[in-house]
Amino acid sequence: MTKEEFRALAAKGPVILDGATGSNLRAAGMPVGVSPELWVLEHPQVIIELQRGYADAGSHIVFAPTFSANRIALAGFGLAGRLEELTRQLVALTKEAVGDRCLVAADLSTLGQPLEPLGPRSYQEAYDVYCQQIEAAVRAGVDLLGAETMLSVDETAAALDAAQAVCELPVMCSVTVEADGSLLFGGSAVDALVTLQEMGAAAVGINCSVGPDQLESVVRSMAEAASVPVIAKPNAGLPAMTETGEAVYSMGPEDFARHMVCLHDAGAQILGGCCGTTPEYIRQLCLSLKTV
Repeated sequence: MTKEEFRALAAKGPVILDGATGSNLRAAGMPVGVSPELWVLEHPQVIIELQRGYADAGSHIVFAPTFSANRIALAGFGLAGRLEELTRQLVALTKEAVGDRCLVAADLSTLGQPLEPLGPRSYQEAYDVYCQQIEAAVRAGVDLLGAETMLSVDETAAALDAAQAVCELPVMCSVTVEADGSLLFGGSAVDALVTLQEMGAAAVGINCSVGPDQLESVVRSMAEAASVPVIAKPNAGLPAMTETGEAVYSMGPEDFARHMVCLHDAGAQILGGCCGTTPEYIRQLCLSLKTV
């Protein structure tokens, strides 16, 4: 997919992303403390059914389950040497699930620690890690890239710089924020938007963090400063933990969709769901936005 094709897609009306992956894998039996990438390959039908559900619900873009398929995260499970193989197989599973009904985005995410001077990782190290992950994703045949659940502007910038050095695919960037729009490792959502759109991001926004009912002012502030489409991919409200350690989210599909319409009205053009959402949430979102 070219950047021009991405802009044309966004100009047609709301672009619908998928919903959660990780919380649905946990619900399907994935235990804590394992590599999600390896578990998915050992239980391929789980991701195929989930992503097929998103395609059926009306998603235009589905993320391949490569969230932590980078050498730092994989090394924690002794899998760093299998990065290329895992990425190729994971992208192939998503393509099998959605066919030609959806675009497939490589999922990149935070390395989990601040960059210097706030943390131990250098910009160059982050850049090199993302270059390797993106090269593998491009060879696997993804249509575009998504850097999501990012915790700082500089880490997201490293991923975006790496993407633009490796390929010409459009890059969607989304950061995780508090309800007031502040990033976990410093800065704000508007700061992130201004910086990343100037660097060449195809779209910038927010994902994860809180529910859509708490993000209208954040989205509106981002939209006022945006020259690219704004992304909104929040959680299904706030989670409560059960006695068995499971997260139960506060917002059902219809309430989620209703609040997402408010985010669309506030300026979000690319919308989806993060933790706690399922294909039913995306179906209700599509019905509410009349995209199906």
